[in-house]
Amino acid sequence: MHLKFYCVFWLFIVTIVSAARAQICTGSLGAPVVNETFGHGAQYDGGPELPSGETSLHYVAGPGCGGEDGEYSILQRMGSSCKGGTWQAIAQDHTGDPYGYMMVINATLEASLFFTYKVDGSKLCPNTTYQFAAWIMNILRPVPQTQGFSRPNITFRIEKADGTLLKEYNTGDIPESEDPTWVQYGTFFTSPADGSDLIVKMINNGQGGNGNDLALDDITFSPCGPLIQTGFTTLGNIEPKSSCEKDNLDYTLVAAQEGYDDPDYKWQVNKSDGNGWMDIPGEKSLSYHLVIPNAPPGKYQYRIGVLNKAIIGAEQCRIYSDPLTINVYAPPDLVLAENTSACIGQPLQLRASGADTYLWTGPNSFTSTENSPVVTQSADPGYDGVYKLMVTKNNCPFFTSTTVKVYIAASVQPMTDMQVCEGDAVQLSVQSANATHFKWEPADGLDHDDIPNPVARPSATIRYTVTVSNDGCATLKPTSSLMVTVLKRPKADAGNPLRMFEGQTVKLSGTAVGDHVSYYWTPSDYLDNPASLAPVCSSTNDITYTLHVVSGVGCGEATSSVFVRVYNLLTVINSFSPNNDGINDTWYIKNIENYPKAEINVYDRYGLPVFHTVGYTKPWDGEKDGRRLPVGTYYYIIDLKDENIPKQSGWVFIVR
Repeated sequence: MHLKFYCVFWLFIVTIVSAARAQICTGSLGAPVVNETFGHGAQYDGGPELPSGETSLHYVAGPGCGGEDGEYSILQRMGSSCKGGTWQAIAQDHTGDPYGYMMVINATLEASLFFTYKVDGSKLCPNTTYQFAAWIMNILRPVPQTQGFSRPNITFRIEKADGTLLKEYNTGDIPESEDPTWVQYGTFFTSPADGSDLIVKMINNGQGGNGNDLALDDITFSPCGPLIQTGFTTLGNIEPKSSCEKDNLDYTLVAAQEGYDDPDYKWQVNKSDGNGWMDIPGEKSLSYHLVIPNAPPGKYQYRIGVLNKAIIGAEQCRIYSDPLTINVYAPPDLVLAENTSACIGQPLQLRASGADTYLWTGPNSFTSTENSPVVTQSADPGYDGVYKLMVTKNNCPFFTSTTVKVYIAASVQPMTDMQVCEGDAVQLSVQSANATHFKWEPADGLDHDDIPNPVARPSATIRYTVTVSNDGCATLKPTSSLMVTVLKRPKADAGNPLRMFEGQTVKLSGTAVGDHVSYYWTPSDYLDNPASLAPVCSSTNDITYTLHVVSGVGCGEATSSVFVRVYNLLTVINSFSPNNDGINDTWYIKNIENYPKAEINVYDRYGLPVFHTVGYTKPWDGEKDGRRLPVGTYYYIIDLKDENIPKQSGWVFIVR
């Protein structure tokens, strides 16, 4: 029987008995000559706009929740909040590719053609039965808000480029589901004998506005032929086989078919390594003896392709069997510590995970089939030793072990409080037994927080607590603590400079800061109490005092000085006789020598200057420009050039 007649007859039978929802090939399919998956992209992004002419809908870029009525998006997933939660939360597209795209459609308000796809006729086998199929999801959730909303209702039209209709198929209303559910809808048609291009059209018969929203993915054209039977050794023995890593695979794969006059056979393998289906050189019979020594882990799939020799070269016409699968399993990703510890008197528990079955054996005839058995509730060194474990995963055995060590619990001695001067360091030390791990808290000011004797340089008084433990007694963590008191260093401030006039007194104003300090002033001259912070000074001359603040606990000494300015009172003699008799020949001003910047001006009764000097190093002799001034009264102004002392003025009488 020729293939095309077989397919026509078989299609007739299927058309009668198949459900109205879809017509799916029950024979064997060839590799799809068209496989529109909408591609894939980077993590959680949106796909590109479809090529011009493929859809009449308006494109809305993703990611997101798609568009409004009459719009579409190319998405990888949709969240649970889309359209107020009335749309399904779709984790991924139908292909299972986490970054694969799907077309999400918000239908137009009126029934319309929404998808058009051109198929290159040169890729099709002439006059051959093809299955056209697409995976569709009604993305509306069955919740009270969507009751009465319209459902997608899709008509597939397969036409020649000139508009000749080859097949029309209607899905009927596509119901909503509790969970996101992809359903494959499809039909059969016979490809044109002249190799014409085909146009696939999808028409949404429902109305938008409320409902009629769908997701579309995996549009395929696959040749459909007679059923090809396969098996391991015997036909029908198709259950997947399991082996373990480094096993020697040795299987005979067999196949049988009816419906081909002069068939050509080709075995293929898919090792799930990203290379897809690959031809096996030389394997062209109905049986294939498979041998793989020391098989690496992975999923191995095998299938046979059948093609009439009359059309050799038209590989798109080859029909393939369902694959036979061999799973070669790697050792389990077993979680088991190389060493296991316990504390004397505490429970000893072994812990493992990642396998299907467990079998423990160990000292003292210990056995267990639990993954994490308790060996004893009260451990002692008699439980030390190697505990062996045999596990199985996917019926593959694996052997390992852990070494158990029982420890004495760590202990710690009390610590004595310490003192340290501000800015200095002190070494802490804890006495412990059987401790291998140390943890000081807080770590503020410590050079290390995980050793028994860290150096501490705290900025303020602080209590440190150390916790000790060892690997075997991790749950028993005794602690000890001490207070480190930070003693403030001495600080001295003698106050601001002071001023007073001769014969007066002034009070010093010093401050002293620090822990356990004493203080005194030097020199003690003219102070009523040098041990007071505010002694009274009665000095007759300028003097500088130093305040000493001394720590009584070894934290040093601080000093600060203050200057006391004592102003001497002037005594101005109001007459002198410059007659060169050696007695009272010059104008005497007592204490003027203490004011070297003093400015002295003398005027006659007409206000004309007769004497001027800065500093009174040479007393006035009653002359002006070498000329003796006449007897009479003259007037003076003395400016000591000190803002704290006002100018003095008066008169002086020259006697001859």
